[in-house]
Amino acid sequence: MATIISTISTYSHHLIDSIKARPRSAALTSTAVALTLSLAWIVQDFHDWKAFGTGGTPPTWAGYWRMTKLRIHRMLLLGKDDLTDPTPLSGSGRRYLDAGSIPVRQGSRPQLVSRTMPQRQMPYKPGTIEPGVAERVSEMTATFAAKYPDILDLKPSKTEGGSADAIYAKPSLPTLNEKAKHDRILTSEIAHHHPAELSFHVWVSEADAKTIVEKKWGQRFPLPGVDKGWVMLYTPRTAAEVDVVERIVRAAIAWVSGVEV
Repeated sequence: MATIISTISTYSHHLIDSIKARPRSAALTSTAVALTLSLAWIVQDFHDWKAFGTGGTPPTWAGYWRMTKLRIHRMLLLGKDDLTDPTPLSGSGRRYLDAGSIPVRQGSRPQLVSRTMPQRQMPYKPGTIEPGVAERVSEMTATFAAKYPDILDLKPSKTEGGSADAIYAKPSLPTLNEKAKHDRILTSEIAHHHPAELSFHVWVSEADAKTIVEKKWGQRFPLPGVDKGWVMLYTPRTAAEVDVVERIVRAAIAWVSGVEV
């Protein structure tokens, strides 16, 4: 990566010197510099995107361009679709979270990566997360799958392109949510965490999703066409916050599998 940036920087200096040596306008020089710097930014952003995880999108230039178009679309909608706004979510219907017992998450919402997809938050600074939290988060899906083998499967997440493990409701369950039987995007996926920064995606009822967003534990998913109950949970920082995340994952299990655990 450093070699690529160094090469672009060297090229930029040569280009500027070449242009200055000719009787060209200052505007041409400025344009050349802007184009070169833009190229350097794009190359850096592409490699950052691949390094942090692409959310299942092929880690290629074609995949990057596809995600960049979504990013530009979101920028054009800036101020029109705040994903932390719970009002687009209905509070009616089935719920598995007791809204009254879910505390409001303390502090401000975390900063998210500027890209629309994959939906991720910026990792917290060292020392922000209590000891033991990362281990509990990393083991959570496997722990649930081992505890409830009759209703859950642990396998690579299709929504993450196989880059993270997820818990799925067994498709043979007679209690399986009707939505899970027909949803081509989520199928019967319940939850997965993101190893890079320990945030989650979970599938809960729309009413529970509203509670999660209202209480600042997460936010809505940015893409249309995905069920409104599919939400992102912020990285837990303390053992108490992991407890809340576990309650939310249990609610997701109940919603998708039809079995309360």
